Amino acid sequence: MNAALGRDVYFSFFMFTADLRPLDTQYTRVLIDHLETLTDMGYDGFDVHIAAQPTTVDHKLKVDRYIGLKKEFDKAGLGAVKFTTNVGTTRTFDPTSPYEEQRRQALSYLKSRVDITRVLGGDSIMSGPFIYPYGVFPVTDTDEPIWSDALQDWIKPRFDAARSVFEELVEYAAAREVRLAVEPVKSWETPPPNMVSEVLDFLEGLEHPQGGVTIDTAQVVMESQGPSVFKKNVARAMRQNRLYYVHISAPDRGAVKDSWIPWDIISDEIEPVYRGPYLIEVFNAIPPFDSSMRMARRRFWRPGEDDPVPGRDSAYDVAKAALEELRERTTQPRRGLEC
Repeated sequence: MNAALGRDVYFSFFMFTADLRPLDTQYTRVLIDHLETLTDMGYDGFDVHIAAQPTTVDHKLKVDRYIGLKKEFDKAGLGAVKFTTNVGTTRTFDPTSPYEEQRRQALSYLKSRVDITRVLGGDSIMSGPFIYPYGVFPVTDTDEPIWSDALQDWIKPRFDAARSVFEELVEYAAAREVRLAVEPVKSWETPPPNMVSEVLDFLEGLEHPQGGVTIDTAQVVMESQGPSVFKKNVARAMRQNRLYYVHISAPDRGAVKDSWIPWDIISDEIEPVYRGPYLIEVFNAIPPFDSSMRMARRRFWRPGEDDPVPGRDSAYDVAKAALEELRERTTQPRRGLEC
């Protein structure tokens, strides 16, 4: 636990990669170097994306690959390092599908992601946009995109179809001490749920009392219903014990230091009631993020992966500055309204 903050602080590996490539032994060495450096820097754990594999690959085989990766981490002396995972559903593994067989396939896929989370992190959190498939925007039979009221009407029966999948998934995860934290993501990236209230509405429709939400500061700035509604949603999530994870991320998904993060929201609404971990999340200008997020900014060069660039911040520089900024912003009295 971070002594200054009184909670765990994690760092997202979206700074380095969207795929841990567990079969690539050379890349495993690179990952270990990153983990060692960032742990020495003061981070308690790391959030890693579990990349989708070809649909022909057996789910058990995928889990076995991560078992092997975790053994390599342990052999390197990183057995005490904590991990959470970032997971998204796909067009193939769609728990909102109107077809029962496809929903069963999605459940099997998501259970394998719970298993991987357990392998890597033990008693941990699986977070991400894993209700409706990420980035899959619906269209009509004539290929016209569906937006606004029509989109809300279209997706409601999809959410209804997904509830039985999630009731079984939440129970499966709880038995393995993995907490599921659905992350709402802004509407230009993916269809609903885009807001905290939409995730809570979905979870309240489940018979199982568990299942939670992730709050991301970038999503709050770019896709929310305003500060008064946000305050109510935080209180609503806390009353139900559903606020599982908080991501600290700049609206442009870049460096945290001197960014437009709404620190007043953190200090006023989250700090007083939330006792879980914070995640520093920076999306580096690397594939696939550079194209999917249409990034114009330069890459933070990654030690051990990119050639050093004089005069430009490395990934480690940005990570260190972000941790210092978080400590300063959350352990000192406020200096007026700051964003």
